[in-house]
Amino acid sequence: MISLDKLAEQVPDGALLVLPPDYSYVPMAAVRALVRRGVKDLHLLFAPLGGMAADVLIGAGCVKIIEAAAVTLGEAGLAPRFSEAVEAGLITIKDSTCPAIHTALQAAEKGVPFMPLRGLIGSDVLNNRDDWKVEEDPFEGGPIVLLPAIRPDVAMFHAPLADEHGNVWLGKRRELITMAHAAKRTFVTVEKVQSGNFLDDDMMAAGTLTSMYVDGIAEAKGGCWPLDLPGHYDADMDAVRDYAKRAKTQEGFNEWLQANVFAEQHQAAQ
Repeated sequence: MISLDKLAEQVPDGALLVLPPDYSYVPMAAVRALVRRGVKDLHLLFAPLGGMAADVLIGAGCVKIIEAAAVTLGEAGLAPRFSEAVEAGLITIKDSTCPAIHTALQAAEKGVPFMPLRGLIGSDVLNNRDDWKVEEDPFEGGPIVLLPAIRPDVAMFHAPLADEHGNVWLGKRRELITMAHAAKRTFVTVEKVQSGNFLDDDMMAAGTLTSMYVDGIAEAKGGCWPLDLPGHYDADMDAVRDYAKRAKTQEGFNEWLQANVFAEQHQAAQ
């Protein structure tokens, strides 16, 4: 168990950091802590879609490369800091697809150098990914794409619960378990740490990431805000829409940072 600031310190500059999509336990409190730390040159990978976390980190100047199937604020519209950074050439974007990202992470999870995926054949995305190889299927014939394994330096996400042994309960969010299995290190923020051992309960064990894959846990009540933690609290859509409006300009985004990111640091100091 570590503090939120200590957790943010575990992500070095230039790290390949994998984060979940906006519908799946996004660690927004940890994202704000990363901004306060001033992390630089991140290679962000989203499994598979980027959203508010991507936009905040890009707007704060923390990102060098982003790899995702899409980046959007969903109902709140486009991701303004991402869009402007791409248009200005401030970041490199590695275009991908949802199945491709999951497949590459599963390769790392299984400890193999690559995995095949046929669904990319015929798509334009292949023209922009020289690290993906189209080869002849040795069993059934025809072309097939070989995707190199993606092994992130760090995986980070939020969760409802951890136990005193360091096990983390994720319920049905299996993509988070794949992220943790694939990454070299995994750090988790949680709503609550409770006594007992989830692995002793058959109902809890099925949705639990065991402690052997967890390198650090920080308590962060409301750690997904302003996004939702499904089954626990809803998204604060007024706050998300306010962000989308203010982040249309760098000046407005900087004001949002002061009010919603650095103000947390000031309040903690008091």
